[in-house]
Amino acid sequence: MLKVGVVGLGRMGGVHLRNYTEMPDVEVVGVVDVDAKAREDVTARFGVPTFATLDELLAQKPDAVSVCVPTFLHHEAGMRLLEQGVSTLIEKPLAATAAEGAELVAKAREKGAVLMVGHSERFNPAIERVKSLLEDDVISVHIERVSPYPVRIQDVGVIKDLGSHDIDLIRYLTGSDFKNVHVVASATFGEHEDSAVITAEMENGVLAQISTNWVSPFRGRKINVACKSRFVAADLIAQSVMEYSPFSEVEKTYSVREWPVVAREPIKAELTAFLDALRNNIPAPITGEDGLEVLKTFERLFDSLHG
Repeated sequence: MLKVGVVGLGRMGGVHLRNYTEMPDVEVVGVVDVDAKAREDVTARFGVPTFATLDELLAQKPDAVSVCVPTFLHHEAGMRLLEQGVSTLIEKPLAATAAEGAELVAKAREKGAVLMVGHSERFNPAIERVKSLLEDDVISVHIERVSPYPVRIQDVGVIKDLGSHDIDLIRYLTGSDFKNVHVVASATFGEHEDSAVITAEMENGVLAQISTNWVSPFRGRKINVACKSRFVAADLIAQSVMEYSPFSEVEKTYSVREWPVVAREPIKAELTAFLDALRNNIPAPITGEDGLEVLKTFERLFDSLHG
């Protein structure tokens, strides 16, 4: 039986908590939020202990904790948990800066604790299918991720919120780090950028592009991967994957195959993998180092934007 907790009871914290309560061999020993109303709602719905401070949760000796507070608080909460040897899953992005991310990675290594970053799209079954279809002949990756403006997010712009998923996905799908990366962006409705186009060349030569914004009237999550041997298109919301063969000169067309995907909730798979890493003493599937690379890429992007 693993003792777990959640810090932060916003939308993502609520999703983490619900999934933990549905897992066998898991006991939720406490959740933390400064908002008394949020604590009351959680007590009524889930019947789990609630606390106003992280110290109170730490007194319950949790084995693992999800950190789902705003990004600028990730470092403070993560460092306090890791200092006590508590395995920690921090929602993306890992921290506000690469320097803070590096401190979290170093602390986890020092204490021998699992540190995982919540880039949950890796657990989307459509992404898993796309990854299984790719070989070493990838030419380019294009990702579109758009949404209406999220009133709930005030501390970061669209690059760090939506774009963080796809920076991680491009590294994952190509198996390579960023060689060159650039961005153009605009801020229309708020203090932070709400529309951006990121272009990149990976160390292995693959080209990549991310189109992301908060100015669309709908949610869109699509990915296209061009390879020498095939073209793969996926809809991450519908969790569907299509594979196109090279053009046939004989039949004057492409053959198309729709790959089966078993729909599931990515967060549940993410949390299961996190706890499995703790139980089996293995690295997390999305390590602190992976999260740190995303933060380093952010800083290169903003240098490009403001340089």
